[in-house]
Amino acid sequence: MTPQDDAEYSATALGSHWIVRPEEDRTLVEQGTGQERPTRPDRVEGTVLRFGPGVTAAVAHRTHPALAAAPPSPAPAPRRPRRHALPALVVLCVLAYLAWPRLGPPLAVRTAAVTARPAVLGCDGTAHVTGLVTTNGRPGTLSYRWVRSDGTASGVLKEQTVRGQKQARLRLRWTFQGTGHRTARAELRILSPAPRTLTTRFTYDCP
Repeated sequence: MTPQDDAEYSATALGSHWIVRPEEDRTLVEQGTGQERPTRPDRVEGTVLRFGPGVTAAVAHRTHPALAAAPPSPAPAPRRPRRHALPALVVLCVLAYLAWPRLGPPLAVRTAAVTARPAVLGCDGTAHVTGLVTTNGRPGTLSYRWVRSDGTASGVLKEQTVRGQKQARLRLRWTFQGTGHRTARAELRILSPAPRTLTTRFTYDCP
């Protein structure tokens, strides 16, 4: 365009066929070709596509391929409770230590013997009768009774043993008074954990 043409140029109004209104046809026709040109979408926000005139509803609801949902990530592997292993081991050891007296073998008597001192008792003297019981060292209860040759007997007596204790001494004191000569017999009857009877004798001599 020459300067002369520029001086004579003036803006003119566009023809009505160049104006596209919403109520009119939703497609544009390229001049000279007669082909319809679809209108591109205005913008993309997330998975929603906003379209202008000329796009059908089926296209408007179509999901953009680049915005397809990603596959879910695999679940994390469970953590091993390593920090609780040591306290749990300590608790198990304590429980085993406390349960050992009950879970081990029961109390058992291995040997037993009874003696009287002195062997010859003088006037108004007292005899000391001792029963020595050897066990397997397990905790438990020894039940026993003393029976004397004068016809008297004690009630049921109990001796409590602890773990590691392998001997128990059971004692009887028998006192004599007056003059006379006699042979006395003391009998130790172990009732539990297993019945057993032991006897000792001594002499009382008072002229």
